[in-house]
Amino acid sequence: MAHKSTNITPVAHGVSDQARWRRHGHRGGVLWLTGLPGSGKSTLAFELERRLFTAGYRAYVLDGDNLRHGLNADLGFSPADRSENIRRVGEVAALFTGAGMVVITAFISPYRSDRAAARRAAKGNFHEIFLSAGLAVCEKRDPKGLYKKARQGKIIEFTGVTAPYEAPESPELTIDTGAITVEQSLRLLIDHVDKNFKLPAD
Repeated sequence: MAHKSTNITPVAHGVSDQARWRRHGHRGGVLWLTGLPGSGKSTLAFELERRLFTAGYRAYVLDGDNLRHGLNADLGFSPADRSENIRRVGEVAALFTGAGMVVITAFISPYRSDRAAARRAAKGNFHEIFLSAGLAVCEKRDPKGLYKKARQGKIIEFTGVTAPYEAPESPELTIDTGAITVEQSLRLLIDHVDKNFKLPAD
């Protein structure tokens, strides 16, 4: 994205990432949940947040619908708006990461290039989690009735029906949420967090 601001200089924080990590007992980073509508992103994200918080992690969910009520309320669902939506989320997630938080995002984020940009913003603290449930499974679930509306032509640019979804090519973790339970999926996520974020006890 082109910069429109001029005469700006980055200002360094007086607290290092490592100091924040030691205070929290874990690294900061992004768990970027991506998948088709209905693949379980929000369900898993909010329950993971609850369980991580209970276990002592500083965790917070950035959810697609929630951010479109505020930060991204001015964006639609055209390809350009989808990309800007994810660009903003990636930058916000990077800020949370810098504060030492475990950020869990729940966004379709259908384009590989946009997810790659979010990865760059996180500066190495990014874990792409692909919820790989197939279209047939997600459409059968249709928790918000959106697939039905898309098939009826009431929603245009709907991912999986009239807009593309580019599956991750090398995610840090893949979970087939069409083949295993929510509880099994959460176990895989928590194991991944403990392995990659928790610091050893002093």
